Amino acid sequence: MSQLKFGERFFSNRDRLSEVWQGITELANGTKLNPGEVHVDPTLENQLKYPFVFLVCGEVNSGKSSLLNSLFNHDLCPVSALPETNHILRYCHGKTSNTNQLLATYTETYLPLEFLRDFHLIDTPGTNLIDTDQQKCLGSLFTETDLILFVFPASNPWGSATWNLIDRLSPADYGRMIFIIQQTDKLETSDQPILVSHIADLSSKRIGFVPPIFPVSAKLAAEAKQLAYLDPKRYEASGFLQLENHIADFLNQSTTRAKALNAWHGMALRVLASVELKIEELKRLHIKQNDFLSSLEDEIDKMRESLVSRLPRHLKEVAEVFETEAIWVTRTLKKWLGIRHSFLKVFVGDQTGVQIESLFIERLRIAVEAVAESDGQDVVVACLNHWQELGVRVSKSIAPSIDQSIPIHETLEQARQRFFQRIGSSAHQAIGNLHVRKGLEHELRKRNIALKSFTASTLIFICLAAISGILNMPILPWIFCGVALGFFVFGSAIALITRARISNDFKLSLLDTCGLFAETLRYDYEDAIRLFFQDYTSCLNSIRKYLANEKQSIEPMVETRQKLFIAMKSIEHNL
Repeated sequence: MSQLKFGERFFSNRDRLSEVWQGITELANGTKLNPGEVHVDPTLENQLKYPFVFLVCGEVNSGKSSLLNSLFNHDLCPVSALPETNHILRYCHGKTSNTNQLLATYTETYLPLEFLRDFHLIDTPGTNLIDTDQQKCLGSLFTETDLILFVFPASNPWGSATWNLIDRLSPADYGRMIFIIQQTDKLETSDQPILVSHIADLSSKRIGFVPPIFPVSAKLAAEAKQLAYLDPKRYEASGFLQLENHIADFLNQSTTRAKALNAWHGMALRVLASVELKIEELKRLHIKQNDFLSSLEDEIDKMRESLVSRLPRHLKEVAEVFETEAIWVTRTLKKWLGIRHSFLKVFVGDQTGVQIESLFIERLRIAVEAVAESDGQDVVVACLNHWQELGVRVSKSIAPSIDQSIPIHETLEQARQRFFQRIGSSAHQAIGNLHVRKGLEHELRKRNIALKSFTASTLIFICLAAISGILNMPILPWIFCGVALGFFVFGSAIALITRARISNDFKLSLLDTCGLFAETLRYDYEDAIRLFFQDYTSCLNSIRKYLANEKQSIEPMVETRQKLFIAMKSIEHNL
């Protein structure tokens, strides 16, 4: 914004609109709006950024340079009783002080003064000293000038040179003219209205138009402004208050700049409307993409349910495995209950119940894991096929493709390993809960007591036979040996009979628990499949993350668009 009051409202609207436009373009880029829709006409932009041009004309020592210095409160133009300006000087902003002589009669002076960013000041030689080349240069400068200040000295405002220059202006230039009667501090206050009336009358007769006329004293204005605080009396006496207010209003009401501002404002509104449509489109797309993700999750749930629905077949396989292992372990039990093993365990202790249960649990776990591993492989194949087909659909429905860096094979393999290990562990626990050895150990304990009795009796009679033989007792050793043999034969018969009965009872007991085992495993199987698909759906996290980021990016866009719209309405009110 300009440091001066001149054009303050224009500069405020321009700078604010520029700031809002920057926000609109950033928002448009964020929404990926078509770049062709975000375009500023270079001519329009130049009109808004181009400084206001003030051109001052008047006779030698009419106070032109003093007027410019006082208006902008800066010793910009050299002031002297002698003619200081012998060619056209244009003061512009530059990072460093330097000059650029464009023509023999025209020089641009660059100064690092902030107000020169918004104002170009053109000081001219006295109209009574202007040569032909300078007149031609002035003719071209008049067309680009926003404000033409014709300065008349209060001592002689009828100088023909200045009026001759005014005569050469076109009617289109009249609206940009201001007549200034300078050095009024040399006049009586009562003479000023008379002088203004004479100038107005002369202007009406010569060009048929009377521009605004201001009697001023640049000297008094400079003195008032150079004090620590503005001297209101001197400032009012200088006549600058009315002049500066007129210039400020004139610049604020500049038709050309107003049209450019309105055009830029209208363009910004159109782009903002396009941005709003784009945001709504993004919101609809986001909803559609979320619906697509939900459909994928439902699809995966249906896959899981379809696999769970196959449980009866899997449970049948598990039941078959259970029966097979039950028959095998029963045969092993029968083998372990043979006569030789049975009598040996009378002396070393019997751990058959514990061993047979451990053997059954381990073999059943391995067998169930094998079934589960096969099922897990089927799930892996189904998931891989689904994932490959999913990539094409995601590419069509959501901008990015599925993240190819996801180790899908590794993820599914780990899920498969956990799946069958979980089922194996569940099978182990399910068998433990059946307490298959409880009844077996009771029967084995009764059997072992009987076998111990027969074994002890056999050994006692053998010992008696040995003692009687040592004592040379006839017949008794044979009798005792016969009795011992009888106990052994009878014990062996008992072992064989109980072996068959216990093995058969054990097999029936296992087979009776088959259904309970399969039913117990059902819930673990369902849970294992659910956890498997949890691992699979975690592969969709890249899509979830993308959609979450999209949602987070849209919400600030909506807020920013609302703020920009309110700012545009405020600017529209000011315009």
